Order: sequence, then structure tokens, then C-alpha cells
Amino acid sequence: MGWFVKSVIAFTKKSITIMVRYRMKGLEGLQFGSDSSKKFNYAMFRPSIITKITLGYFSLALLIIIISVSTFSSLKRLDEMHASIIQIDDQVIEMTEKMIDTLLQQELYARRYFILNSSEMLPVFWQKGREFDRMVEEIRAFSTDYTISVESIASVHKEFNALFLEISSLPQMQGHDERMDRKLDTLISLIKDVYTGARNSQHQKIHMTKQIVTREFLLAGILCGVGIILSISGSLMISRNISRSVNRLKHATEKISEGKFNYISDVTKEDALGGLSDAFAEMTKRLKQLEEKHIDTNPLTRLPGGSAIEKEIRLRIASGSPTAFCFVDLDDFKAFNDRYSYAAGSEVIKSTAHIIQETVSGSGTHEDFVGHIGGDDFVFITSLDRYGQLCDAVIKQFDKMIRGFYGPEDLDRGYIISRNRQGQEMQFPVMSVSIAVVTNRDGAIREYFRVGEIAADLKEYAKSLRGSICVVDRRQEKGGVSPHGDVIPFIRKSG
Repeated sequence: MGWFVKSVIAFTKKSITIMVRYRMKGLEGLQFGSDSSKKFNYAMFRPSIITKITLGYFSLALLIIIISVSTFSSLKRLDEMHASIIQIDDQVIEMTEKMIDTLLQQELYARRYFILNSSEMLPVFWQKGREFDRMVEEIRAFSTDYTISVESIASVHKEFNALFLEISSLPQMQGHDERMDRKLDTLISLIKDVYTGARNSQHQKIHMTKQIVTREFLLAGILCGVGIILSISGSLMISRNISRSVNRLKHATEKISEGKFNYISDVTKEDALGGLSDAFAEMTKRLKQLEEKHIDTNPLTRLPGGSAIEKEIRLRIASGSPTAFCFVDLDDFKAFNDRYSYAAGSEVIKSTAHIIQETVSGSGTHEDFVGHIGGDDFVFITSLDRYGQLCDAVIKQFDKMIRGFYGPEDLDRGYIISRNRQGQEMQFPVMSVSIAVVTNRDGAIREYFRVGEIAADLKEYAKSLRGSICVVDRRQEKGGVSPHGDVIPFIRKSG
């Protein structure tokens, strides 16, 4: 089964590689060839409806082959295990039971010989010994799994017979049979080990049989389910492709180019939908723009993340237009997390993101930008004449919202007790928000990293002050001091 699956995977990979190469060849024809070569290459790459139907039946046939091969392979393994249980394990179990009986009979005749001193017991003793040896040879012939144990049994049995000869040749035989008892116990112990091994082997094979049946049932169910899904999906796709009209598909493509992705069509130049090739190209451009815009989205807030933020800041700096970069940071957020749990902290972050989005969309313009740097750090980018109003609104809404996340006792006390990063127990006030605003008046900032450096200085200054505040960089208004000069902040506290 393993080699068959590997072969199918290798065949699929090779087919995909050929299709990709053929597509590249078709694209080269579209770009550099004549109109006829364009039409030829495009038609050869795009499969027709007949080809799609054929591929659908081929997929179902492939699934049936996989199920059949897997089933026959499993049945063969089950048959081999069943034969092994019957022909080996059951025979070994039965033979070991007979060996113990024969050995006990041989020992019984030996005792009678010693007690009665009757020579009539000797032929029977040796007959039982020969029967025992034949059973040993039969077990040896069943399987190589018992070779070591069988050799040990044969060796100890020879020693048992030799000890009988030695004791029987002594003038006084009484009191010398304890050594034979020990040999007998050793032989029985070795035979029981073989018996136990056969039982364990039998149980293992039965367990493996159950596993094979379960696995085969599950695999067949999955493959049948995949086949049903592929059949339904393929029939629906093909029927929709055939039944749609040209005007209907044109309308769908126009919707896609507008950003409505409920309409997806595979159009070619060689079928009835060829008139949609230009609209399809416009749709592709639109999808690409949306992908670039949302390529880096924070999973918690669904806001643009680090890469999108960096790209937006670079674009604003490159444009040279007066811009305010507003970096939002939550104060004492870690202490809140430790006190009220990580889930509560996530809710605070989502609520903060909602406040910033609602504020910017309500009082800003479509050119404003909101992003989530990560954790409790946000940024929004707006114009110089609006950032003050937006910052004040964010602070007021946050201070009102955050109180709902604290318990009554902590609100009455005005702080929570938690440990700092050094493990020391401290009092942390109700969470506040700090906004560091970096302005780019007259395009004074020309490098992306300078925005981060100035924002870091402002945030450090803001965190040294109590309560929710907005700190604005005003160095651009002081005659353009050195980029490494001191921060000259303007502080606006929430009212």
C-alpha cells in the first residue's frame, strides 16, 4: 500500500509541474507571440468542459483504485495473520501442553523404576522421552521465533535423561532424585515460557487485526467521503459553467472587480465567456491591491500590522505632506493582565482598537490610517489639523471604557496590587492611555526610523506622568534642532 500511495503522490507532483511549465509557456506566447499564438497557448492551458469531466471521472477512478488496493492489501495481511495464528501459535500452544503431559509421564515412570526397581519401566520411560523429542522438533519446524527456547528445552531434556542414567546406575538410588526434580522444574518453566510467548503472539496478532480493520474502515470512509464531495462539487461546478450565460458571467466579473468576491469565474478566450477576459484582468488587479493592503493583519483586532504600518509611514514621509503620527500605548497593562487574566487583557485591547477606529472614522477622513503594532501598542496617522481632536476623543473614551473592566473594590481603592517585572509587590493605578504624537511639519522627517526614535522618547516621557495624556513633539517648531537633541514636548491632559 505504501509504494502505491507514494507513486500516486509522485505522479500528482509531476502533473502539477508540467501544468505550471505549460502555463509559463502560454504566458510567454501571450506576451511576445502573434494573435494566433496567443489564442493557441491560452486555449491549450485552459481545460475545456470535456476535459474537466474526464478529470472528474479520472479522480473518482483513482479513488476507487486506491480503496481497492488498500482493501486487498489489508485482506492479505489479515489472511496471513489468521494463518499464522492457526498454523503456528495454536499449534505451539497445543504442543507445549502435550509436552508437559509427556514430561510428567516420563518422570512418573522414572519414579516407579526407582521405587519398584522394575526394569519394565525403562522402555516406557525412553518411549516418552522420544515422544518429547519429536514434539521439540515439531515446534522447531513451526517458526524460527522459538529456536532459542527450543534449543534450551532440548539441552535440559538431555541433561534430565543423562541424570536418570546416572542415578539408575548407582547401587542405592533412594535420595538421589532431587536433582531430577530440579531438572524437571526447569524444563516445565522453559516450556511455559514458550507457551506464554505463543499466547502473547496470538493476542498481539488479534490486536493488530482489529487495528487493521479499524484503519481500513476509516480510510475507506474518508476516501468515499472525498469521492462523494468531489462528485457533487464537480457536477455542480460543471453544470453552473454550462448553464451560465455570457451576460451573467460579465456581470459576475464586474462585481469581482468592485471587490465583491461572491462571483468567481474561470474565463478563457476560446469559449463562450471569452468577452470577459478584460474584466477578469481588472478583477485580478483589484484582488492584488486588497491582498497587499491586508497582507499583515493583527489576528486579535483585525487591524493592519507591522509591515502595513511601516509601509504607510514610509509613504507619508516620501510624500512630504504635513502628517501626525500618533502612537497609542496603554499604561500598567501588564499589572491588569496579572490581576484579571489574559482573556480580560485581550478584551481591553479589542475595546481600545474599537475606540480608535470609531474615533478616527467618525472625525477623520478616508485618508487617515489605523494600525495595531502589537500587544497594547497602536498607531493612527492623520493630518496636523485633526490630531488634537482625535487624541482628546480617544483619551476620554478610553478613560470611560476602562473603568468597566475593574472590580468595585479596585475602583474604590483607586489601584490594584500586583508585582512588577522585578517581582516586587507594588500599587498600580487604574489603567491609563498615553499618546505620543510625532509631527512632520514641512517634511522635516525624511527617514522612517526617526519616527520610531522620537516616538520612543515621547512615550518614555509620557509614562513618567500620571493619568491619560497626549505628548506632542514640538522640536520642529524650535528652529529644527539636531535629530539627537532633547525632546521638547507639549502636554495635553484629558479634560
